[in-house]
Amino acid sequence: MKMKWRMLVVGAMLLVAMPLAMAQEGGEEYKANVILGCMLAMGIAGVASAIGLALAGSSAVAVTAEKPELFGKLLVLQVLPMTQSVYGLLTAILLMMGAGLLAGGGTEMTSLMGTGAIWIGLVVGITGLSAINQGMVASASIASVGRNPDVAARGIIFTVMPETIAIFGLLVAILLMTGLGLL
Repeated sequence: MKMKWRMLVVGAMLLVAMPLAMAQEGGEEYKANVILGCMLAMGIAGVASAIGLALAGSSAVAVTAEKPELFGKLLVLQVLPMTQSVYGLLTAILLMMGAGLLAGGGTEMTSLMGTGAIWIGLVVGITGLSAINQGMVASASIASVGRNPDVAARGIIFTVMPETIAIFGLLVAILLMTGLGLL
């Protein structure tokens, strides 16, 4: 298990270092860093959301099999870990707009903006890992609702708590984009 984490860290370092080493002076070359930042934000948060959805979904399927009338309450709990991927998508769209990759325009890219885009993507992607923990809490909440449907609202509150980390990451990303002139 430790070897997998080491390989992941080394791979992430290479992904970050490669565009920095290859970039030349000029705005167009830095847009590759924006693309990498978009990939990191969406990719990491998306994978984490998929894991969280699977954790919660497997519990929801089991409870729904015995109590189909709880489907609506369970669906709300099961879908909550998906929001981190929405934050990754929003970050990617804002980065692309700021760099002029969508609908033209954008600002003249600088080295700081390009490097900043990578780190912005990492902030959103890494804080988006909270979707996995959110899926665990959602799974427990779903099991609780299966035993006592009256605790659904409390389960939603508990399930939303891990998401605040991802919201903080999105807020920092938006502030960084604004400070760098990408928004």
